[in-house]
Formats: sequence, structure tokens, C-alpha cells
Amino acid sequence: MKKLLIASAAAIGMLALVASPAFAQHEEGKEITIKGEGKCGKCALKETASCQNVIQVEKGKHKGTYYLAQNEVSKSFHDNICKETKAVKATGTVKTVAGKLEFTASKIEVAK
Repeated sequence: MKKLLIASAAAIGMLALVASPAFAQHEEGKEITIKGEGKCGKCALKETASCQNVIQVEKGKHKGTYYLAQNEVSKSFHDNICKETKAVKATGTVKTVAGKLEFTASKIEVAK
């Protein structure tokens, strides 16, 4: 029974490592640049209670979602993506909050 429990725990641990997307590995506090689809978390994704900028990034087969922190940069950019999805490029820092990636943007622009 003990061997089965240990084997199960090891299998779950390995699955968690394999399932985590490569882009989600980040150094907290270090500024990075991400490119992806800018969307509204409420209008486009139906995931948030109020309008919030979200950037979905694809890397290989993995798709990740960065929820933008409500700062002045994010708020002033929201009209660009509230009603339609656009390709965006954003620079800022990432941290994990309640199991989700929170991106604090210092710069956001529509990608060219």
C-alpha cells in the first residue's frame, strides 16, 4: 500500500512538471516582454467579473494566459482590446497570484 501511495505521488508530480507550460517559468521581479493576443477577460473570455486586460501567449502546443494588473498602463490600453482581439506586445513583470499569472505592464502596444 505504501509503495502504491509513493508511486501515485511520484506520477502526479511528474505529470505536473510535464503539463506546466515552458512560458510560465519566470523569474519574479525580472522585466520580460511577451507577445500574444490581447483580449478582455470579461467580454472575450468570460473569465473575469469586470473588464480586465488579458494576454494569451502560445508556445508550441501550450497556451498560457497572463492577467494584467490594474495599473495606469493597463487601464489606458483597455479600449484597444475590449471589443476585439488584437495582437499585442507588452513589457513588464510577472508573478503568480492564486494560481494565475499576473502581469504588471510597464508598456503595452498593438503589435505590428
